[in-house]
Amino acid sequence: MMIKVARVLLFAIVLVLPRLASADDAPSALSAPDQQAIHQVIQSQLDAFQRDDAAAAYSYATPMIREKFGDAGTFMQMVKQGYTPVYRPKSVACDKLVDTQYGPDQILRLIGPDGLAYTAHYMMQKQPDGSWMINGCYLTRAEDQNV
Repeated sequence: MMIKVARVLLFAIVLVLPRLASADDAPSALSAPDQQAIHQVIQSQLDAFQRDDAAAAYSYATPMIREKFGDAGTFMQMVKQGYTPVYRPKSVACDKLVDTQYGPDQILRLIGPDGLAYTAHYMMQKQPDGSWMINGCYLTRAEDQNV
């Protein structure tokens, strides 16, 4: 099951990687309330990771992401294994929120538990009810180690 999920995620990353936003891109044109809602969703998920609250963390993922993982435990295990800097960051700083062809991309600068700097791209999706959910996260080592 985990191998199948990892393959699906790798395929999604290969499709999206060339089109991800960079810190040099223009800021998002989203309204201030939408931007605030996006920040709140991401912070709430990060807080849930800190509490090891798999159900809460999973609840901030889009239906597509939840369908891919099937349950909160599987989702949390993937985060623990593949996204340690997101799961247990030493520090987090919000960078730009930029618009991409796939939707808003909130860029975060993280210091992971290993002391290294990372960049996280949170791909966001507005739901039919107007709420925002996380539609994926792409993590890279930051070129600039100052976060």
